[in-house]
Amino acid sequence: MKIPPRSVSLFLASALPVAAYVSPRVIPGTPSFASRTASNLTSAVSRRSGAATSLSRRRATPAMFFQNFFGGGAYASKIDYSAIPHPADEMGAAAEKGQVLSVSPRDPHLSCATFAGGCFWGLELAYQRIPGVEFTAVGYTHGEDPSPNYGQVCAGSTGHTEAVMVYYDPTVVGYGTLLDAFFGRVDVTTVNGQGNDYGTQYRTGVYTHTAEQAEEAAVRFAEAREKLGGKREVATECLEARVFYPAEKYHQQYLQKGGQDASKNSAERIRCYG
Repeated sequence: MKIPPRSVSLFLASALPVAAYVSPRVIPGTPSFASRTASNLTSAVSRRSGAATSLSRRRATPAMFFQNFFGGGAYASKIDYSAIPHPADEMGAAAEKGQVLSVSPRDPHLSCATFAGGCFWGLELAYQRIPGVEFTAVGYTHGEDPSPNYGQVCAGSTGHTEAVMVYYDPTVVGYGTLLDAFFGRVDVTTVNGQGNDYGTQYRTGVYTHTAEQAEEAAVRFAEAREKLGGKREVATECLEARVFYPAEKYHQQYLQKGGQDASKNSAERIRCYG
C-alpha cells in the first residue's frame, strides 16, 4: 500500500522528535534529538592489514543523521526538474544555476511572486483561482542545501520552507491582490506553522522579487502590525526572494488533481488534505 507523502511528516512528528519539531528555532537553547544523537555518532572503524584499529570522530549534521538512519534511498534522491510540467521545469533549471527569477524566462510578460503559508497544497490552490495568475508551482525556498527533496525538507535538515511561486500577468492582477490572498488565508502571528502543520518547514513568508514588491509588502506588514496593536507580533517573514526549488511532480497542483475546484474565482472551501 502506498503511503501518502504527507504521512512522512506525521510519522516524523510522532515517532522521531527531530530537528524539524524540536529545534533551536522553536525552543531556543534546546538541542534537538537529531543534533544530540548526531553529535555522538562516530565514523566507522577502519582496518588495514597490519594496522591497528582506529576510531575517529567527526561532526555530523542532521542531514547525515537522517541519511544514515533511513539508509539513503528516497531521502537522498534528487528531483528531476525536467520531468515536471511547466512552469516547474524552467524554475528548476534556474534553481540549478542559482538564479532567482523575477519574470518567466519563457513568458517574460509574466512576473514572479513567492509566498509560504504552511502546507503548500492549499496555498497553491488559492492562487490558482485568482484571475491573472497564469501558472503556479510548489517548492522549497529560503534554505541552505541545494536541490532539496520532500524527505529532507520534512526532516528539517535543510532549513527550507514549503512555498508557492506564481507567474502572474501584472496587466490583469496587481501584486496587492496577491498579498490580499495571502493575508486573508494566513495567520501571520503563528510561529513555525499554520493550522495543524508545525515545524520550520511550515514557517510563513512573503518573498519579494523586485523593489516594487518589497515596498508594497512592507506597507502591508506595517498595517498588519498596527492591527495587532502590540498585543501580538507578526511571525511571518518578509524577505527578498531566494532560489526556489520546485517540489516533486506529485506535489504540483495536488489538490486540483484530487478533484478540488481550481477554476477562477471559485469560492469552494479548500480542503488541505482533500
